[in-house]
Amino acid sequence: MESEVIKEKIHTEPMLNDPRYITLLSVIVLLFTLVFWWFFSRRRQVRKSVLLMGLSDSGKTLLFVRLAYSQYRQTFTSMKENVEEYLTSNDALKIVDLPGQERLRNKFFEQYKNSAKSIVYVVDSVTIQKEIRDVAEYLYTILSDPVVQSYSTPVLILCNKQDQPLAKGAQVIKSLLEKEINLVRVTKSSQLQSVDPSQSNNSTYLGKIGKDFEFSHLSNRVEIAESSANTGDDDTPADIKSLQDWISKL
Repeated sequence: MESEVIKEKIHTEPMLNDPRYITLLSVIVLLFTLVFWWFFSRRRQVRKSVLLMGLSDSGKTLLFVRLAYSQYRQTFTSMKENVEEYLTSNDALKIVDLPGQERLRNKFFEQYKNSAKSIVYVVDSVTIQKEIRDVAEYLYTILSDPVVQSYSTPVLILCNKQDQPLAKGAQVIKSLLEKEINLVRVTKSSQLQSVDPSQSNNSTYLGKIGKDFEFSHLSNRVEIAESSANTGDDDTPADIKSLQDWISKL
C-alpha cells in the first residue's frame, strides 16, 4: 500500500513542478477570470439608460433637450425615442426620452426597460388633477413591472411645469398619486382575479397588503421632485437642478 502511495507521489510531483503544467493552469485561471469579468462588466454596462417617461405633453422631450443640449428648443409630440449620451462626474449614461402616447408607450417601455438604470416619471403639474387616472395607471404599470421590481430600479417622479401659476406642488401630487394608485391597485387585482383566479396569488402585489398604498412601501427607491423646463423666456429660466442632482447620484 505504501509503495503505491509513493509511486503516486512520484508521478504527481514532477507534473506539479513542470513549468508547462503551471503555465497551462495559469492560463486557464486567467481565462475564467476574464470571462467572469466580461460577464459582470457587460451586465453593468447594459443598464446605463435613464428613461424619461410619462404621458404626452408632460414636457419629457423639452427636459431631454435641456439635459442633453442645455438649451431651449421648440418640441413636438414624440413618435419615437430620443437618445443622447449624458456625462456625470462619475459615469457615462444615456438619456432616453420615450413617447408618451398610449398606443406607443408600452411598446417602447418593453424595448428599453432592461437597460434602465433609473426611470424619471414626468408629470404635468398643471393638469394632474384632470389626468390623475391616466397618470396613476401608467405609473402603476411601471412600478409593478417584473423587470423594474427585480432590479429595484430607482424612480423619480418629476413634477414638471412648476413655473405655471396653476401648478400643484410635489407633496400635493405625491398625495394624489398615492390615493389614486390605491384605487388602481384594487381595480387591477379584481380584473386579474376575474380573468384567472389562480394568478391573483402569484402576481406581485404593489405595496403592503392590508394597507393604503404609499411609495415608501416599495422595495425600489421612489423620490419626488419639482422642475420647470417648459419655457423659452429668459426672464423665467428653466429649473432642472433637482433632476440633474438626482441623476448625478445614481
